[in-house]
Amino acid sequence: MGDFYSYFFGHLPDVWSGLAVTLEATVLGSAVALTLSFVFGFMANSRPVLVRGASRVIVEFFRGTSLYVQLFWLFYAFPLLFGYQLSPLFCGVLAFGMNYGAYGSEVVRGALNAVPRAQWEAAVALNMTPFQRMRRVILPQAWVQMIPPFTNLLIQLVKCTPLLWLIQAADLTTVVQQMRDRTGETTWAYLTLLVLYFVLAYALTLLMNALERHAAVRLGRRPAARSLLRSRSAEGARRSETAGGAR
Repeated sequence: MGDFYSYFFGHLPDVWSGLAVTLEATVLGSAVALTLSFVFGFMANSRPVLVRGASRVIVEFFRGTSLYVQLFWLFYAFPLLFGYQLSPLFCGVLAFGMNYGAYGSEVVRGALNAVPRAQWEAAVALNMTPFQRMRRVILPQAWVQMIPPFTNLLIQLVKCTPLLWLIQAADLTTVVQQMRDRTGETTWAYLTLLVLYFVLAYALTLLMNALERHAAVRLGRRPAARSLLRSRSAEGARRSETAGGAR
């Protein structure tokens, strides 16, 4: 234990470098996944059969194949076919984005379909354009429902970033693995990894929970903190006045 943590704290710049790669893969992969989620989610709800069919084929392909194989294909097979080597980080971002974007598209599709039809009909009755209907009426209601499952997908994406180690990316897992090899402390090395990834996942959970509360407040489903504080203060003042009058 002592040898590992002495080495760990003596090489913190390497740890920060690996953590930066992990965070970069998480942020960029999440951005790609979120973009593809909405693209394929909207395609799945579109009227043309060909558009819906194309969305379904792409989504089922990436949901039905292993992320592990997708990552290896991009890093090892793609250069053999096209003669161009992709960087490990780019392969990771692309694989994470496509895989979790396929799962996310089902979240978007389900949330859009969960908005009551009366809301769609009311937006049409107000003579809104399709873009206005989606931006002002449908999407704000669907977005609140999307955030919890998106949070789960984001946590899953974070937990998949150690796969970057398999394609020679110098992420957090790679750095700790190298420290394990040099110190021979397997137990403490992997325990440290568990704690570090838990901290990352929990921080992202808190961030997404705050985003969910903000979206609910904007939709009017939950009072803002200031409004809630004012209402509680007013309620307390009324109770004080009532108690004073009773005396």
